[in-house]
Amino acid sequence: MSYRTKSYSSHRSGGNYHGGGRSFGGNNRSRGQVSRGPKKDYIDPSRFIKVAQPVAEEVYTPQNSFSDFNVNPLIKSNLAAKGYVTPSAIQDKTIPHGLAGQDVIGLADTGTGKTAAFAIPILNNIMLSDAGALVIAPTRELAQQIDAEFRSIAKGSNLNGAVLIGGTGMGQQLRDLRHRPQIVIGTPGRIKDHIERGSLKLSGFKYVVLDEVDRMLDMGFVNDVSTILGKLNPEHQSFFFSATFDSKVNALIDTFSKDPITISVKTGDTGENIHQDVVRVQRDSEKTDKLHDILLTLEVQKAIIFDDTQRSVERLSNELVARGFKADAIHGGKSQGQRQRSLNKFKQNEVNILVATDVAARGIDVSDITHVINYSTPASYSDYVHRIGRTGRAGKTGYALTFITH
Repeated sequence: MSYRTKSYSSHRSGGNYHGGGRSFGGNNRSRGQVSRGPKKDYIDPSRFIKVAQPVAEEVYTPQNSFSDFNVNPLIKSNLAAKGYVTPSAIQDKTIPHGLAGQDVIGLADTGTGKTAAFAIPILNNIMLSDAGALVIAPTRELAQQIDAEFRSIAKGSNLNGAVLIGGTGMGQQLRDLRHRPQIVIGTPGRIKDHIERGSLKLSGFKYVVLDEVDRMLDMGFVNDVSTILGKLNPEHQSFFFSATFDSKVNALIDTFSKDPITISVKTGDTGENIHQDVVRVQRDSEKTDKLHDILLTLEVQKAIIFDDTQRSVERLSNELVARGFKADAIHGGKSQGQRQRSLNKFKQNEVNILVATDVAARGIDVSDITHVINYSTPASYSDYVHRIGRTGRAGKTGYALTFITH
């Protein structure tokens, strides 16, 4: 079989592959109302207390190596350059079905290598068919992480792409879309915006990925996602990846997928590897000093701290910096560039404390977070589970602390 070798645009700094636009979740609309906290469910504090019960990770023996997969030699070369030799469980089980054109439902946690699991077959199939691929993610940060993985796997080709996310200007997105990109990665609200203004037409897109679809629907994007999927070529291949499946997720899959194969690599429920406890204070004015003591005495190596509003996040981050901690803040009031710089500093250990709002933190995938601290209680128990799921990764024990004011 002969392959067409294309080259994926790699000159991001030159301006042919950037995303932009307004915030998809209505985050920018809160600029004048940053002091208002979210409406919250009552959660019994006892649900924040649980002793970690580490689950021994099963050693998975893959059936393939990356060199075994029947993919474009350019992809194989790039995978080898990235040091990819042995696939993870989700990659090993998904890639053959993806290459065969089957719809895939992947039940997998963040950090299992699922991006490469769908990127490899999609890029290979695009090189063969020249059809378009759409990847939908719940947050800007996750969309950018997916974009980076796609670019590294397809380095040296001439495939065009567009990233449609909020936080930067709209002009670059429109320029990218005029180049008729084969790969579009974005968030639901921004993708729908482009569909409505006629700058994005999906009738030629035959591949679609919904990553972290459960979070997307939790964030209220079910109607946007349904609208987007309805615009695709009817004969499309779909990949649905989620940590959990409920009736809303299943309804979406039933409507927009055809005879999918389900692949599950989950090892257990979120939180089993996480030691959870509460921090009780008599009044809110005591919280900052108590947090100070915790950060000093509990050997906190890398922590994400959640607070309710943009203003409170910024205030707490500044206070921690003033007290000598290496801290930064991430919230919707910052531009996308500022958010990315804060996240990069956290990943590279230039700071070891990141103070965040829920929405801004949903796309953060950092594997070595030791502590999650709920400086304010989450709006719902589901949000709590999403928050603490950022620690206790890769079989390590994580720690989650939740402040409770009497």
